Amino acid sequence: MGIKEGGSVALLASVGPMGMGAIDYAMHAPRRPSRVVVTDIDPARLSRAASIFTVEEAKRNGVELHYVNTKDIADPIAHLKALNGGKLFDDVFVFAPVKPVVEMGDRLLGPDGCLNFFAGPTDTAFSASFNFYDVHYESHHLVGTSGGNTDDIKESLEMMADGRLNPVAMITHVGGLDSVPETTIKLDKIPGGKKLIYTHKKLPLVALVDFEEKGKTDPLYAELARIVRKNNMLWCKEAEDYLLKHAPEI
Repeated sequence: MGIKEGGSVALLASVGPMGMGAIDYAMHAPRRPSRVVVTDIDPARLSRAASIFTVEEAKRNGVELHYVNTKDIADPIAHLKALNGGKLFDDVFVFAPVKPVVEMGDRLLGPDGCLNFFAGPTDTAFSASFNFYDVHYESHHLVGTSGGNTDDIKESLEMMADGRLNPVAMITHVGGLDSVPETTIKLDKIPGGKKLIYTHKKLPLVALVDFEEKGKTDPLYAELARIVRKNNMLWCKEAEDYLLKHAPEI
């Protein structure tokens, strides 16, 4: 059915690549909440998310948006409720398979609320406490999401084509086909978001934030650094066009 229209949404641990997509979708989808609270414990990632999906832009779309670093907050539950007018949330999304985060989501969920566990754990025994009193008496719902169906894919592609969604916010690295084996093997150790691969190009995997350093010895990356810097450190068509024209073929 989707989120409660005009309701409140908590996005927990939500400044990774999929969390960024959730912020974007919450701000621009036809069915929108009135308030979104985004949490994480990484100040750099929170700052990057806030610079891409701004509070001002959200407000123009009728959404009140808050970014919160819960790391040093003594009582994050009380703090997040205060941002929601002292109330619990209609919908809660959990983007990290971390026991305290899941349990925080459970405690933030209001009557007839839905907790969406959008985080694939690798531990087959991963578990967390869940209040089943509230399942019975407060009609709490719990769902797990690991991907979309065909209709979801069609909707996302249509929204991207219309300019309502901006998937480049998820991209933090760019490389060529020759970088795929090592990237795949070490994927869990490489920080950041999505890795964009140009399969007919010969390029190492390089983070967008490292273009400038690499550009000191490589003119290709010097120009790419200039392009992404003027585009709020985001990958873009101008950068892609330059790469396609000047990067070596595989």
